[in-house]
Amino acid sequence: MAAYSQIIANGLMLGALYACLAVGFSLVWGVLNVINMLHGSFIILGGYLTFFAWQLYGIHPVVMLPIVACALFLFGFALQSVAINRVVNAPVLTTLTLTFGLDMILYNAMTYWFTATPRRVTLDLGAVTLGPVVLPVDRLIGTALALVMTLALYLVMRSSSIGRAIVAVRMDRSAAELMGIRTERIYAITFGIGALMAGAAGVVFAMVFPITTNVTGIYLGKAFAVCVIGGLGSVPGALVGGLVLGLVESFAGHMIGPQNAITAGFVLMLILLLTRPTGLVGVRGYE
Repeated sequence: MAAYSQIIANGLMLGALYACLAVGFSLVWGVLNVINMLHGSFIILGGYLTFFAWQLYGIHPVVMLPIVACALFLFGFALQSVAINRVVNAPVLTTLTLTFGLDMILYNAMTYWFTATPRRVTLDLGAVTLGPVVLPVDRLIGTALALVMTLALYLVMRSSSIGRAIVAVRMDRSAAELMGIRTERIYAITFGIGALMAGAAGVVFAMVFPITTNVTGIYLGKAFAVCVIGGLGSVPGALVGGLVLGLVESFAGHMIGPQNAITAGFVLMLILLLTRPTGLVGVRGYE
């Protein structure tokens, strides 16, 4: 019983990180119908900025989080405004190819400047023991930051004028334009928010896992899996999908070995694609 308590705790903490990782990807895909192949590289870029700020200047990751988030928002906003908006109404394959090309540029630039050596912000904060469950403090802080960022995005989407405009464009672009909403600007803001959340996830992941360009594809794949499991285009969908994926990987790592945990998550994704393509809490029409 004690072992299962630890597995569940590990899975929930990992799931919160996955939710923060995927929510920006889900938002961009659901609103713009753009599969953002840059997402994994955005996460690693946020992690690198955090690591080097901590290593060179002693800036704590918690302090860096809003700085990295703002920087990635501006970067994403500029990319969407200058390049992606030009083809946003083209077939999905066109935008997929464009974001893939941009990802290759960013990926190779990071590998050139930072190298692919794994790096991690090591805070050595110890662990908290709650009965049979041991919780590393750095992972607890990362989990809390991930949940706060995810909740903040949910509140923005629910209660702000920008959030309501994003939802309106997602539901019916033509009707939104008739209401005076500038869709190209909303697209750029949405893409910027997606990059912001990816950068925030990078800050958190730099505190918990080694950061290297070699894992950009893994993080992108996990974002896909979370979207399919939870449902596309919504914050609750990303949260549910992240928690489910975290628990599945945690139990799979215990039962069939950590090297097979990722495979178990993708098997679940394929099963849901065949049986419930809208995801666990998704809305029909956004498969």
